[in-house]
Amino acid sequence: MLGGLCANDSRAAAALAVPFLIRITTDAHHAHRAAALAVLSDPARARHFGVASRDELLLHRTDPRRHAPDDYDDYGVEVTGYPAGWSVAAARAAITAHTPALLPLLGDFDPTVRVDAAYALATAADPDHTIRAALANGYAAQRDAMVRAALLLATAEITRAHPHPPTVTWLRERWQDHAEVPEARLAAAIGWLCLTDDPASEELRRTVDALSDDERAHAMEALPWMNAAAGSNEPGLLRCKRCMLHPEENDPEAIFWDSLF
Repeated sequence: MLGGLCANDSRAAAALAVPFLIRITTDAHHAHRAAALAVLSDPARARHFGVASRDELLLHRTDPRRHAPDDYDDYGVEVTGYPAGWSVAAARAAITAHTPALLPLLGDFDPTVRVDAAYALATAADPDHTIRAALANGYAAQRDAMVRAALLLATAEITRAHPHPPTVTWLRERWQDHAEVPEARLAAAIGWLCLTDDPASEELRRTVDALSDDERAHAMEALPWMNAAAGSNEPGLLRCKRCMLHPEENDPEAIFWDSLF
């Protein structure tokens, strides 16, 4: 139901559910804790489905209640007439308030929970870099390839909201590290591209092109960032690669829709 409200641009209702979903998520004995965590941060994100460009991926806009009262901070207006940015800000505020309860989930025994916890925490405000530090510590101890990739994407998202030049350098080192698992190198490359205006080097292009085969791209749909970036018959990883590194290539989604008319 919450996913449907978000898909139908009614986050004002969905945002109210976030504190209650957090209670379920942080209850180790609740049968639906993983399912609740999987949708927890949906209201905290808007207009991100199919977005895979360097300019837009991982982007948090400022709180419209304080910074953009006239244009709703580029989030627009929901079908109910409520400013969508206000809903997003409310959901993020709830997640931020419950950060201490959510951080332990980064060490959960279930790797899916660890991935989804990173995805949720990436929407929280982190002015003191507490979340970034927890993500980095989790990364250092983590061996699961998908979780490592998730922690890097979450770190990049947090850093885009709260700039931190040493983290940008650290992400570059991660995609350059040949000893790192491919999933993590790809996540680090995507994160680094979103945090800098520097042109992509030939080394980065070769790395991404070599590692992002179809099998790995479909496997990485398990990462909510990549799942959200996906288009029609185009996995999120391949869409990110095309939009960020090969913008001259045709968009399969545009071709699909053009074929219908």
